[in-house]
Amino acid sequence: MPKGQQKVVATTLVLSIAALLLSAFTLYKISDAPLEEDQFMASVEKGIEAYIEKQRQLQEGPPTAGEPVDVSIDDDAMKGDKNAPVTIVEFSDFECPFCSRFYRDTLPDILSEYVDKGKVRFVYRDFALSFHQHARTASLASECAKDQGGDKAFFKYHDKLYENQTALSTENFKAWAVELGLNASKFNDCLDSEKFADEIDKDFADGKAYGVTGTPAFFINGRLVSGAQPFSVFKGIIDEELAK
Repeated sequence: MPKGQQKVVATTLVLSIAALLLSAFTLYKISDAPLEEDQFMASVEKGIEAYIEKQRQLQEGPPTAGEPVDVSIDDDAMKGDKNAPVTIVEFSDFECPFCSRFYRDTLPDILSEYVDKGKVRFVYRDFALSFHQHARTASLASECAKDQGGDKAFFKYHDKLYENQTALSTENFKAWAVELGLNASKFNDCLDSEKFADEIDKDFADGKAYGVTGTPAFFINGRLVSGAQPFSVFKGIIDEELAK
């Protein structure tokens, strides 16, 4: 991108974020039931993140790009038949609002249409972003759940995290483990000692090596899909892979 165009994009970004902050602050002041400060800041952060994600997608172009990548599933949690002809590897962040959108709006259709029918295996790998306060600890907690109960326990905990994304905290991570029937003492020791720190770091390093620049990112038989795309995008690629 030429320098002049870069300056225009940067200036537009700054002005847009400033406008977003001003709008949010105005709503905060005039609302009949003002948000608590932490809720207000969370809403502003999500708005800014949404804008940045939109600009990233516009600059990168289509949600799929490049040649297929040889992506390892490592030893990460998996749903579906291990011998399924199509593998989806998701690199994701438990605090990312776009990852939550995928979990809510798209993943259920992928599971019912393909995973449950033995056509796709779905693998979750961590890509905890540093600017998300609780993302890394959430990833560590999910691995501690897997340590006790395997993939089944991992995905129960995975679902719990996404369904309570606005309440992420170390205290809640431990409470949710108890709710899901895990051994509290073992879980707490695992989490407090960051037992799976190396695993989380490896997932992140692998994601970067494969070309992941944001979350969520998916590899469908190695074909990159960036962002919380609708089910139709996944269906098109999955069906192409199944037809090969």
